[in-house]
Amino acid sequence: MGVRRKGRILAFQALYAHELSGATLAELQEFSWLDPENLARFRDESRDFARLLIAGTIENLGEVDRHIVRQLEHWDFSRLNKVDLAILRISVYCLLFQADIPPSVTIDEAIDIAKEFGTDDSYRFINGVLDGIRKQRQT
Repeated sequence: MGVRRKGRILAFQALYAHELSGATLAELQEFSWLDPENLARFRDESRDFARLLIAGTIENLGEVDRHIVRQLEHWDFSRLNKVDLAILRISVYCLLFQADIPPSVTIDEAIDIAKEFGTDDSYRFINGVLDGIRKQRQT
């Protein structure tokens, strides 16, 4: 597994922890919510990339969430699965603010993470939301 994939997984887990516990940005970036043995599995490069994703997503959470809400049809934002929401948030942040990462890479990574950590239908839902945002950004 690549450095950036591990960083995305770490960032997704941090945003999930933030949603459940309300941990501060500093706590999230210190990875205090993760036991030291698990944290040791991540190289410095993965942790640095995760910190970038965490900070960027938290700092732009309002805009990120607005883009997600615009894609939801017949679904209330507050009812989103928290795992799906965390994956969506880091991915939407990437689509909006990381022009150096191709949208197809961001979406593929989100789908793979959703297949590993989400429900059976998570990856389809996440793909639909992210693809809608990608198309909206292209117009």
